[in-house]
Amino acid sequence: MANSKMVLLFLLWSSSIMSTSLGYDSSMMSGLNILPSYTDYFELNTVTLALQSAISWAGCAVAGIFYGNLTDWIGRKKAIWISAVITLIGIILQACSQNIAMFVVARFVVGIGNGATFICGPVYLAEVLPLKWRGVGLAIFMDFFYVGGLLAAGITYGTARIESTWAWRLPSILQGLFMILAVILLPFIPESPRWLAYQGRHEEALEALAKTQSDGIVDDPVVLLTYQEIMDTLKFERETGQKTSYAELFRSKQSVRRLMLASSVAVITMASGNNIITFYLGTMLENAGVTDTTTQLQINIVLNAWCLVLAILGTAVLDSVGRRPLAIFSSVLMTIFIFLVGALTKVFGEGENTSGIYGTVACIFLFQGSYSVGWTPLAMLYPPEVLNYSLRSVGMGVYTFLANGLGVLVTMAFPIALEVIGWRTYMINGAWDVLQVLYVVWCWVETKGKTLEEIDELFGGPSAQYGIHVQDVIDGRDPGLAIKGDGVVVTKDAARGEDLEV
Repeated sequence: MANSKMVLLFLLWSSSIMSTSLGYDSSMMSGLNILPSYTDYFELNTVTLALQSAISWAGCAVAGIFYGNLTDWIGRKKAIWISAVITLIGIILQACSQNIAMFVVARFVVGIGNGATFICGPVYLAEVLPLKWRGVGLAIFMDFFYVGGLLAAGITYGTARIESTWAWRLPSILQGLFMILAVILLPFIPESPRWLAYQGRHEEALEALAKTQSDGIVDDPVVLLTYQEIMDTLKFERETGQKTSYAELFRSKQSVRRLMLASSVAVITMASGNNIITFYLGTMLENAGVTDTTTQLQINIVLNAWCLVLAILGTAVLDSVGRRPLAIFSSVLMTIFIFLVGALTKVFGEGENTSGIYGTVACIFLFQGSYSVGWTPLAMLYPPEVLNYSLRSVGMGVYTFLANGLGVLVTMAFPIALEVIGWRTYMINGAWDVLQVLYVVWCWVETKGKTLEEIDELFGGPSAQYGIHVQDVIDGRDPGLAIKGDGVVVTKDAARGEDLEV
């Protein structure tokens, strides 16, 4: 008999370690860009500095073009395996780089692997985690981004003392460890029950649900009702001609609406100003008056720890306050603090006013903390929730393409903008953040407390056939479901006293 608690722990482990690897990669580049042994070895200028940071986003965007279809074709778990292999190949090339061209190619390959993970990882976790843990599991997928960031910041701080290329090669090598740890437990956790059901492997789908929710007991009410909802929803999608393809994203108004909601997360998480800090913290601190390399590295470590604490806090409350209120709260605070960063940089930047410098650094921390409390846990939670099965993998492909395409834009544009117009960069970004707040207020729908199939009801999908949802069963309402000898799920209609087949 399966132990659901153990399966759940394995799922949370995979989610957290995949996120750690992605966060390590981003923060490592921020740390390397501060190391003289790295920048001097490759003789980086403004353009090549932007290129070697942005090229990984380009790789992620390329993965967004094809990896959604691959995930639907071969299955979620196999797709995760392949993404890990691609990432490891890139890491090996990166650690062995002899010139900037080789390093850029390696970063592109790593980007493809990271992009693939961003697609198949959240899709798999959204479809396999039980309702009670879906929010936490998917939020952790990005929360531990900061664990990786903290580790990378600490490692690059330590290797900065090495007077050779190992100062940057060693952090590159250590990145591969996380991808190995992320996939090592995959053989012990089930495939997505939604994918199995879509493939016609119904008995395996039911067993997969039981493994994650009821210690392998297939006639548990929560398992049966979840299975019923999955089958009803997939039947509805087949009867309405929905297919797992990119064309499906634009087939109906509801599909476009779902895509717009998922895409809004990509835009907000990339274009709110947070990526200036992620990749160019050193430049920001120099503009603010903090020029010592060691101090910059120390601030980078503390900032990642601060963001991790705030992200975990946001994760702890997202199932109680809801996705939409948390997004609004986070966005409003970000908008306020990015304007303050711009104003303080203008007044005190490159000056000797210690209080002004401290104030600027404090606002950088408050801005990044405001992002972390809301958008870090929501980044990989909300998109797969609002996308139905036929759209989920390809929609996450578009999400990844858009997010990383914007990543290329901001990582290429911001160092030039900071050099040319300085503090005005933050003001322009703040004006954009105001528009983002308005979009979330007017357009977002709430998804807390609903299974993926129940969320479909908000977009015109099939309603619960028996007027009861999974959360009702968890709360103690028994729908009277059972499995007949032939494996068909049935319930007792109280009004007619007849068995109804699902």
